[in-house]
Amino acid sequence: MSESSLRVVWLYPDLLSTYGDQGNVLVVERRARQRGLKVERIDVRSDQTIPTSGDIYLLGGGEDRPQRLAAERLRRDGGLERATGNAAIIFSVCAGYQILGREFINDLGEREPGLGLLDVVSTRGGAERCVGDVLADADPGLGLPQLTGFENHQGVTQLGQGVRPLARIRMGQGNGTGDGTEGAWRDTVFGTYLHGPVLARNPQIADLLLKLALDVNALPPVDDRWYEALRAERIAAATAP
Repeated sequence: MSESSLRVVWLYPDLLSTYGDQGNVLVVERRARQRGLKVERIDVRSDQTIPTSGDIYLLGGGEDRPQRLAAERLRRDGGLERATGNAAIIFSVCAGYQILGREFINDLGEREPGLGLLDVVSTRGGAERCVGDVLADADPGLGLPQLTGFENHQGVTQLGQGVRPLARIRMGQGNGTGDGTEGAWRDTVFGTYLHGPVLARNPQIADLLLKLALDVNALPPVDDRWYEALRAERIAAATAP
């Protein structure tokens, strides 16, 4: 990473920014600045070239047609794959998560190639959407607390041998496969169906991304009272009778 600043790249806000997912880049930026880090935030629209020297890249959710357009433009650009080869950190949500996989079903009902950065394949589920609060236990290897989020998707995402589940579901549908998995990750690439925005509900994920980008095992503590109040409120609402 550049010693001068942390480069945080928010990809395609014009196509992939539903359900408040742009809040994720705000949380990463805020958590970095709270530690005294200089941050260069780069918003890249779908008609712009993706820089390959970023440290953390974020993708949000989107409707079916914008998802297809985003996948087409990401494939043509190739910058995100090159950034991954440079050890960049990639965090994706919902439609962005599916795009990082090997393929998904687009708005035309056709199989659309993904970027292949995660060994997952996404299809369409039945008529019933996966909608509601989610509580999930994160992969122990990530050192994260219980995750809270909100899902709204019809996707069913099968995990291949090259990834691990981001979490195991306590409440909700997650990947929609019925096997209790939610999201996927490998090395420095992460995908999830959780909105909320997920990093506001789970700031420890943002801290994990920062630690990976900085190549450190710990960060200076910050005041988490407001984040923890939000987490507690959402967990209590989800588990209320």
